[in-house]
Amino acid sequence: MQYFRFGARGGYEQSRAPLRAPLLERLLARADDFTAVSDWRADAYRIIAPHAGSVPAVAAAAVFADCGAIDGGWVCIAAPLRYVAEMSSVRLPQDGILSLRRADAESLALDFNRVWLDSGVRMIAGASGVLYCIFDRALNATSIDPKDVLERHIEAYLPAGPDSPRLRQLMSELEMWLFEHAANGDRAAQGLPAVNGLWLWGGGVPVDSLPAAQGFCAGDDVFFKAFSGKNSDTGVIAVSQVPGSEGWPQVESAWLEPAVERLRARRISRLDLSAGDRCFSLSARGSRRFWRRSKPWWESFP
Repeated sequence: MQYFRFGARGGYEQSRAPLRAPLLERLLARADDFTAVSDWRADAYRIIAPHAGSVPAVAAAAVFADCGAIDGGWVCIAAPLRYVAEMSSVRLPQDGILSLRRADAESLALDFNRVWLDSGVRMIAGASGVLYCIFDRALNATSIDPKDVLERHIEAYLPAGPDSPRLRQLMSELEMWLFEHAANGDRAAQGLPAVNGLWLWGGGVPVDSLPAAQGFCAGDDVFFKAFSGKNSDTGVIAVSQVPGSEGWPQVESAWLEPAVERLRARRISRLDLSAGDRCFSLSARGSRRFWRRSKPWWESFP
């Protein structure tokens, strides 16, 4: 079995017409009807760790792979963003999720720990350049992957739960801290967009170990990059590219086309196609439904 996750939001909401993706559309046409997905990572995780008792939090897995075991009660990812302020709200644009070089991430973490000294939270930078906030005590709060907020106004997607006010307040303080931060002057000199916010998400209790994957993990998802797998026909591919985007042909040739070959050869029993809150499953038998007519991919992921 293979689980293929890709980006969908925003690709068809731009002013220009979205681009078609013929191979993906043929596969969707031949797949079974979709199932609703509340947590796609949990669904995909069971493919590579079928005997695991629970799913680690996104940040817990990522920080363990990036930095090793850490001391703390709760950890979350602090994703650098570029917000766009509008008349009465704030929006996260399609290109609003940014990345940091490791040296820049370490510099921000050092200054954060100076400013928030003795506040019950500290920041560390991983070898990958990802920033993590580590709290002294466990928090009861949920937060959303910033990829699910692209092209949306952020107010409805801020952290929720009993301890969410602390996270919301910290996110507001981070915006003020970054407003005239020297790091943004350096980025401007390099022609890079300013970081005007850090999105706190993926939170959970840190872990002391992760299971080895019983299959491969590929792509750019911060959670699945944490798992070491093996060469196998079974696995999870999670990419941020949107169908029809510049990088989509490479995604299809590297992952979708080989998956279809494995499916037809019955080396895998199923191919799951997931985006947004939907997942379509395609079996080897279903892949032969040649009479089904393709439709634009974005109609399957409204």
